[in-house]
Amino acid sequence: MTQETETLSSARRTKPDRGPWLTGWRKELWDWAKALIVAAVVVLLLRAYVFQLSTVKMHSMQPTLQEKEWLFVNKISYEFGHPERGDVVILKDPSDGADRKDYLVKRIVGMPGDKLEIRSGQLYLNGELTVEPYTDSAIEDGDFGPTQVSPGHYFVMGDNRHAGGSKDSRAFKEVPEDMIIGKAEAVIWPIVRWTKL
Repeated sequence: MTQETETLSSARRTKPDRGPWLTGWRKELWDWAKALIVAAVVVLLLRAYVFQLSTVKMHSMQPTLQEKEWLFVNKISYEFGHPERGDVVILKDPSDGADRKDYLVKRIVGMPGDKLEIRSGQLYLNGELTVEPYTDSAIEDGDFGPTQVSPGHYFVMGDNRHAGGSKDSRAFKEVPEDMIIGKAEAVIWPIVRWTKL
């Protein structure tokens, strides 16, 4: 064996063993990073398919909802069922024009097949006067209808029945079910206004 070979062999034997790179604080940091990445992915998936938070930006749902309240929106409920009369829903704004928003919050008042009419400030469904405990005034925008809700569509209105208080199906007509994003289940902020819808 040559002297050069002996030196290399000796260097290999005496080289200190550094062990794995992830030790101590590095391992701890990597574990935290993995947990945060997994949590972020789970939250993004849940937000995309199961729930979202939505902020009330206008006054069209007063007195039920106030501006700047946060709503918990259940996006999966209509995957296994259909909207029901009285549900407060988040929907894509079907209107055109400068005042168009991305999303609206409204209440379903007419189901597929319902005959709906507004006269003398009152809502009539299938010829019968409807009692609406969530409103605080008569409908002030004048008479509407009669109209019949098409299959797969819903007639939505805001709870604010004062003149000009809500842009809803009286303006943009009935809404197809696929434009309804989810059901607003609860007000979650501010905490003093927490309530189930």
